[in-house]
Amino acid sequence: MEELAVYQEKKSEEKKYVVFGIKNENFGIDISFVNSIIQMPHITNVPRSPEYYSGIITLRGEVVPVISLRRKMNLDDEAYTDTSRIIITDIDKDTQVGLIVDEVKEVLSIPDEEIMEPSPFLKKDESLISGVGKRDDELISVFNLEMLV
Repeated sequence: MEELAVYQEKKSEEKKYVVFGIKNENFGIDISFVNSIIQMPHITNVPRSPEYYSGIITLRGEVVPVISLRRKMNLDDEAYTDTSRIIITDIDKDTQVGLIVDEVKEVLSIPDEEIMEPSPFLKKDESLISGVGKRDDELISVFNLEMLV
């Protein structure tokens, strides 16, 4: 009797990430949360706001709060350059938040099985990083947007 082997190909989930740089490190945000990427506009300060909160901008008639990722990660303050951008993210249906980054590099597809846990020493529910992906010899830390805001 002949044996018939059936192979089922496992389809791996693959997500796209907007990859950006902050202080010579690569980070990514799931592209499904990204609304747009804009050049640096004038940011209006808001008194008595948290240190990482840069202020607010007006975008398409809406007021959008802006967070400095450098300050949120306890890095030195940014010096805006021609490559500095604000990534406008959709946190939920009615909430947008702008994230200041040093530069936006590319959109990259990374299979879910290639996203590793960031570190056993980090408390996952308190970390800004939900995982780490790899491209060639570079590591890309994936932001946990819920922990950002």
